[in-house]
Amino acid sequence: MSRRANSDARCDACHLLRPLCICALIPAPPLVTRTHLVLIVHRLEARKPTNTGLLAARCLAGADVMIRGHEGQPSPAVAVPPGTRPVLLFPAADAVPLDSLERAEPVTLIVPDGTWRQAAKVRGRVPGLDRIACATLPPGPPTRYRLRAEPVDGGLATFEAIGRALAILEDDPAIAATLDRVFLTMVERTLWARGQLPSHAVTTGLPPGLDRAHLITRG
Repeated sequence: MSRRANSDARCDACHLLRPLCICALIPAPPLVTRTHLVLIVHRLEARKPTNTGLLAARCLAGADVMIRGHEGQPSPAVAVPPGTRPVLLFPAADAVPLDSLERAEPVTLIVPDGTWRQAAKVRGRVPGLDRIACATLPPGPPTRYRLRAEPVDGGLATFEAIGRALAILEDDPAIAATLDRVFLTMVERTLWARGQLPSHAVTTGLPPGLDRAHLITRG
């Protein structure tokens, strides 16, 4: 199948092959959180079907998405809602543990999305971010992403990082559980479509009556 045909065969929203679409799992209405998410996505990352940050943003009410990295177009400053504390989620040298922050006021969680190299440049490319404190997640289980090689020990997919951050910042465990199911379903269905995960190992389930031969026939 050509790249163009493969693109046409994918859901316009979740970017999975249409028979594997997970849009029905996206919370409707989106999850309401005290934390305000701002996702800063590199333009090249935004086109990838393996991107997870945009999927996470769809799950959260009021999430803002900024696409950056366009030639000749400087990135705009991040709009931080009044009464919130901006925090950049990135393990910079001066980052503090996210769970050590005072949380008297809601957090605007700013999350870079892209390759490790792209994400590392965000603080210097987006106006004002160099004045915003960085926070890092505490040690936790290894990533379950498995769709790309992880260049950094302990690295996580953007969706995973957002979910773990909200598990710290929010008082509702159901939020993290809902996000976790959407993320894991996306990963498992993608691995299954690639032939890298057998049907019996897809813990989140597959659409009834679907097999890989059917998937290829339908695109």
